[in-house]
Amino acid sequence: MTRLLTRAALRPSAHVDTFTRDHLPPAELWPTIELTLPELREVGDTYNAGSALLAGTIGRLGGDRVALRTPEGERWTYAELDRTSDQVAQVLVDDLGVVPGNRVLLRAPNTPWTVACWLGVLKAGAVAVTTFAALRARELGPVVGRTGPAVALVDHRFTADVADLATDALPGPFRVVTVGADDPADLTVLAAAKPGDFTPVATSADDVALLCPTSGSTGVPKITMHTHRDLLAIEATFGRHVLRLEPDDVVACTAPFAFTFGLGMLVVFPLHAGASALLVEAAAPPVVADLVAEHGVTVLATAPTSYKQMIKAGRVGRLAGLRTAVSAGEHIPAHTWRRLRDEIGLEVVDGIGSTELLHIFISAAGPDIRPGATGRPVPGWRATVLDPLGQEVGPGVQGRLAVIGPVGCRYLDDERQRAYVSGGWNLTGDTFVRDEDGYFTYCARADDMIVSSGYNIGAPEVEAAIDTHPGVAEAAVVAKPDPERGSIVCAFVVPREGADVGEALAEDIQAHVKRTIAPYKYPREVRFVDTLPRNTNGKLQHYRLRRQVEAEAGSPEGATP
Repeated sequence: MTRLLTRAALRPSAHVDTFTRDHLPPAELWPTIELTLPELREVGDTYNAGSALLAGTIGRLGGDRVALRTPEGERWTYAELDRTSDQVAQVLVDDLGVVPGNRVLLRAPNTPWTVACWLGVLKAGAVAVTTFAALRARELGPVVGRTGPAVALVDHRFTADVADLATDALPGPFRVVTVGADDPADLTVLAAAKPGDFTPVATSADDVALLCPTSGSTGVPKITMHTHRDLLAIEATFGRHVLRLEPDDVVACTAPFAFTFGLGMLVVFPLHAGASALLVEAAAPPVVADLVAEHGVTVLATAPTSYKQMIKAGRVGRLAGLRTAVSAGEHIPAHTWRRLRDEIGLEVVDGIGSTELLHIFISAAGPDIRPGATGRPVPGWRATVLDPLGQEVGPGVQGRLAVIGPVGCRYLDDERQRAYVSGGWNLTGDTFVRDEDGYFTYCARADDMIVSSGYNIGAPEVEAAIDTHPGVAEAAVVAKPDPERGSIVCAFVVPREGADVGEALAEDIQAHVKRTIAPYKYPREVRFVDTLPRNTNGKLQHYRLRRQVEAEAGSPEGATP
């Protein structure tokens, strides 16, 4: 049995401030949202995810279990987290005048107090606007202007940029409240004075709970809208059928909460399972590997780049205690996957997700894994591959990945809704190919596909080949406009420490690629750089490199970086 959710079928909202319900996309631009799993169809008229995540576990396992821990030795039990998030909700409502539907901006790294704030916002019936702590005023301004927060809860170390926006923001000013400062007006002080017995607002399952800016890999962030039901949906699909956390698991993830991959891995999935999350504010991949070993982490989630850096730093052995490792954000190269399996028997769970769909929707675990393939649609989701005209193509044919499931893309006031949703499908912007068994294999981002002399060349495939060269630390590949070939493969390479950088190394990398993959895919231009541009969650920003080479192609001098 399948229930289809449309805008017209939304349950009545509990929001007093109707901003988010008023600014949902027009009905004709909605994706198809299918509720095929019983737990999603049977949700009642009211459902508050902030309350449900804790109440279910406490009722089942008690409140004395450790929910959150830090490398510095902090330990928060489920009962403490429940009480503190109640206190946060009471401060929001009693002291700050927040009403259901108001937006509350969160700007903080991964700390226990950030989790308590997030849960408290949802319990109060407000809408959490999650942002990266590292963003500056120029990046925060458009988010603040479009979401109109009533309050910002900001880690005391990251207040400067928000304070500048608070007085002149559109559509109006908002109040900034610090978290963790030695100040009587700080949230931690205000919360300590509350009894912690807040009754959660009876929000509708269809009420918006989160406004999440995209990671900006295309250069212009969009703001996605997610409901309380959506948070249940990612747990009922990827969490329950692929990740399968147990109460004794300790979970670590390098992604910030503002990146929905991190929100799922460190908050939604562990709290629902009764597990424990190790919260790390910031650490280089080799340090993360050490923390995994030191703190008995059993489940790790990070990006392929992190696994590669752990390998190159000789830290693979520190991951031997993991029972599960998850990779997302980028496609994990097959040689990296095999290296982890061969050295410590760790079979990484690959997956593709998006901010628009909240979490991972194609994946495989255990015996279902096929190295090199991303996987098959997670239960509750379905996917296909479309040609440029929007028609489904058969196995073995590359095309645009299209997905339908219990969560769909709903942008806040954004014309790009028309591009992401077509015929009910969510078009992720990725090029995939599907085999006869229904396994999907990543080819490239649609904007990372290089067409050179009539050949389609996937940038990730070339990057993976370059990465296996002993003189390379990491690489990024983009199309450079070329008058004869249309475009050529241009590689930006960070050399390994001690490598003899020069023409000879560039030629050796080119020859290595020719030996590793089809020779026509080799980078005709190799540029050595100190670092590659990344966004705040560590994802490569190919668009910045594309802009650079495109600008040079239009310049008579042809500038060199």
